Amino acid sequence: MSGSTCMSTSCQLNKQTTLKYLNLPQPEDKVQCMYVWIDGTGEQLRAKTKTLDFVPKHPSDLPVWNFDGSSTYQAEGSNSDIYLHPVALYNDPFRGGNNKLVLCETYKFNGQPTDSNKRKTCVEVMDKAKAEKPWFGIEQEYTLLDCDKHPFGWPKNGFPGPQGPYYCGVGADKVYGRDVEEAHYRACMYAGIPICGTNAEVMPAQWEFQVGPSEGVAIGDDLWMSRFILQRVAEDFGVVVTFDPKPIPGDWNGAGAHTNFSTKAMREKGGLKEIEKAIERLSKHHDRHIQAYDPKQGKDNERRLTGFHETSSIHDFSAGVANRGASIRIPRQVAQEGMGYLEDRRPSSNCDPYSVAEVIVRTVCLAE
Repeated sequence: MSGSTCMSTSCQLNKQTTLKYLNLPQPEDKVQCMYVWIDGTGEQLRAKTKTLDFVPKHPSDLPVWNFDGSSTYQAEGSNSDIYLHPVALYNDPFRGGNNKLVLCETYKFNGQPTDSNKRKTCVEVMDKAKAEKPWFGIEQEYTLLDCDKHPFGWPKNGFPGPQGPYYCGVGADKVYGRDVEEAHYRACMYAGIPICGTNAEVMPAQWEFQVGPSEGVAIGDDLWMSRFILQRVAEDFGVVVTFDPKPIPGDWNGAGAHTNFSTKAMREKGGLKEIEKAIERLSKHHDRHIQAYDPKQGKDNERRLTGFHETSSIHDFSAGVANRGASIRIPRQVAQEGMGYLEDRRPSSNCDPYSVAEVIVRTVCLAE
């Protein structure tokens, strides 16, 4: 990619040579399925591939597999087997053909979910609230770095000009890493992920893509797999993706995962009253939501939710129409039409979307 000074060993490999082998005919009775899972950090993804002799049509068609959990912060070496239970299936944009990406839940030897498996309880909660048809859309922000962890495209001995011209910008002096964004966008569409938009963000080298609307637990499946695809695409370019909510300290915007939420009643005529009821419920559980909105129970978000740089304070709950400095924003169009959705601006960019979706439904739909 032009402008990169990354010395990644991956990007130095000749990709045309790789294509020579990937273009070899694949046996019709063989399919490569890449199993993808969340490791013990609750933030990182791992993957490995299994060959099958049939084309899976549903996650239940796939066998349970296992891996060494002692190498992924999920088990002790003396009892290290962790089991992969396939839960969502996507087309593989890297291998093409009938090959698949397989999102998995992780379970311990005793059949209990691992600590980083937040999906299981999310499924249970969504089942209780399925009559309300909860929809989610998440705006995933991220930052591109060189392999030395310096922001991609930034001067090595200084800083770019102040924020202002970069958001939704155009031009080589304003936008860094569009190749990664474009490749990721198309790869997600091929995979079958409901990616619905993308844009350059306020800080240079920072981007956003939007996933949704996805109903219930599917928002977690779709967002985790879109993150995997992003990191895999960036690997080919020799660029690093970080979901750190405040990658650069100082007068630079952080990164969030703004979560748009609605129920069937909110989306219908007069739904604004339901949105206002939801905000009232959310206001009473601010601390619980902050705990659920980043993997470190608020510690990561504390660096981002300062009340500056288009954020609310982590210590206070607020709501407003078209207010990007509020905890909950009601879009102007929603207020005018009297129906639609709310935007929770508190989740951090490295949040677990299963935890975010679960706590929102518990608070708003189940009144817990």
